[in-house]
Amino acid sequence: MRDQGLSEAFRAAGGISELARRLGIAQPSVSNWVRVPSERVLAVESATGVRREVLRPDLYQPRTAASMNVDDVDRARAQEYALLALLLSRAPADELLRRLARLQVDASPLGLAHAALAEAARATDAKQVGREYFDLFIGLGRGELLPYGSYYLTGFLHERPLARLRGDLAAIGIARADDNPEPEDHAATLCEIMSGLISGDFPAPAGSDRQLFDKHMAPWIGRFFADLERAEAAKFYRAVGTLGRTFIEIETQAFALPS
Repeated sequence: MRDQGLSEAFRAAGGISELARRLGIAQPSVSNWVRVPSERVLAVESATGVRREVLRPDLYQPRTAASMNVDDVDRARAQEYALLALLLSRAPADELLRRLARLQVDASPLGLAHAALAEAARATDAKQVGREYFDLFIGLGRGELLPYGSYYLTGFLHERPLARLRGDLAAIGIARADDNPEPEDHAATLCEIMSGLISGDFPAPAGSDRQLFDKHMAPWIGRFFADLERAEAAKFYRAVGTLGRTFIEIETQAFALPS
């Protein structure tokens, strides 16, 4: 029996075929879903407008008073992290590329990074980006880049940085979903967690976003985004690297200010 959140996504998209088209995946794959897979939640939210807590209430808490009272700056930060999480978790479908092509831009460093991403989105399509994503992050054996904290900090996967991260996440009530194959130190997962902490979608003590950033992201994720900018296989994702590096620099500077 289909999950209610998945049924809502089908209704919002106009059917199974249309949702599959927006996600850029085969219709039979979507037809076989019983619920939205955890690693697809952000993509389905982006494609349909159905909020993540409706799609997967077992993973995302309903909007709370804290999340409703988030100020504009933190709301923008949460959206930026959510965008990075979405782009790093899988290749964007054509629908998302069209939305990225219409990003609002300005003359700020982050606005210019958005402009570069919009231009890159206009210059490609889902098929090209899918191949690029495979070459960068999956590959035959392994991709050009390994977007994991443990790898950047120790040169190996599943090392002590991941164990420490899991302990700190458990302390604030966050655990990996059973159907998510990626470890918690994947760049996409960390960006998704940051988005949830900032927006209030993940209830946690005040300052949890800063602690997560300082301890588990700042030591390595800026280097990852810089590597993504320079990666041989990167075309569209070069702009994603620029956006990530620029945003992380802004976050680092902001957290360094006296509170």
